[in-house]
Amino acid sequence: MNKIERISGDVPPPPESEPRSERRGAPDAREQRRGAAGAPQPVTSPPARRRTNLLIPVIGAVIVIGAIIAGWSWWQNASRFESTDDAFIDTHIAHVSPQIAGRVIRLLVSDNQLVQPGALLVEIDAGNAQTGLQQVLAQEVQAEAQLQQARSQITIAQHSYEQAQSNAAAAAVQAQNAETNANRYRELERINPQAVAQQQLDEAENQTRNLAHQRDAAQQEAQAQSVQRQTAAAQAKAAEATLNALKAQVQQAQLNVGYERVFAPVAGHVTQRNVAIGNYVMVGQELMAIVPLQMWVTANFKETQLDDMRPGQPVTIHVDACPNADVRGHVDSIQRGAGQAFGILPPENATGNFVKVVQRVPVKIDLDTVPRDCPLGPGMSVEPSVRVR
Repeated sequence: MNKIERISGDVPPPPESEPRSERRGAPDAREQRRGAAGAPQPVTSPPARRRTNLLIPVIGAVIVIGAIIAGWSWWQNASRFESTDDAFIDTHIAHVSPQIAGRVIRLLVSDNQLVQPGALLVEIDAGNAQTGLQQVLAQEVQAEAQLQQARSQITIAQHSYEQAQSNAAAAAVQAQNAETNANRYRELERINPQAVAQQQLDEAENQTRNLAHQRDAAQQEAQAQSVQRQTAAAQAKAAEATLNALKAQVQQAQLNVGYERVFAPVAGHVTQRNVAIGNYVMVGQELMAIVPLQMWVTANFKETQLDDMRPGQPVTIHVDACPNADVRGHVDSIQRGAGQAFGILPPENATGNFVKVVQRVPVKIDLDTVPRDCPLGPGMSVEPSVRVR
């Protein structure tokens, strides 16, 4: 009968009134029978379960403490840095334009080509510039001849003036002598009328008047020669001014001829080339742009991030185009004023209700180390992280 009961398993369960502790502490009859049949069942002892219950809160406390320590360490490290994703590579792009109009006959660069300062970029055929240069050169030669002639006239006028002055002085002496002789005859006639003939007195007076007229004429001639000398000097100055003006025109014509060749103003890479051989270009038309080699980062930080930011602080820069590149720099300067103050239409907060908005302030960051395999260019997005503490 016992064997049959063990096989069929018709063993009644223990009564519900039996204490749970007793059921857990001691195996029931079915478990004993199963043990007797060769199927042992592990039974947890009360001390082992008690130790497990004690380990759970200890492990939880350790995890919480570790999380607090990790969070505190992260906060301490993060508080030393200020970063923003509103940043980009910046530079002063050089726009290349011709200064004379003409047809392009040579083009020596292509897109993205590296050029050095003074490298020949474009050559323009401007025949009018050469013609204009020849014309002003001929006018310059003519003006130089006129200037030499005017200076010669000054010399001639000076000699004539000096001769006229000598003649006037001689006439004045002769007139004075005649006046003296006439006065002598008059005095002698007054003392002794019989001593001087009337004819002699008349001749002396006539000679005095004639010499006085000659003196006056010589003086007028001297004045006329003086005016002639001044006129010659003025003409020489006018000729000299004309020559100087023509020299300036020659220089301008030579510059125009030199403008047939367009050179690179700075070292950099050619971009946005929009000219080809045979195109007719106008003055000021943009032919291409050159991106200089010197670049920097313009980072727009919030004004609340500038409390501890100072020039010279090191910066680690993450470039989106080169995620694995190690780009470093330093803070160069902080712009005096938020970006909105320099807009076309600056905000006028006094005209309505005001809502305070945190403003962005541009910060210039110079690049110190840039890997060669990282092609930086203006407008690229970067994320700088400034160590402020």
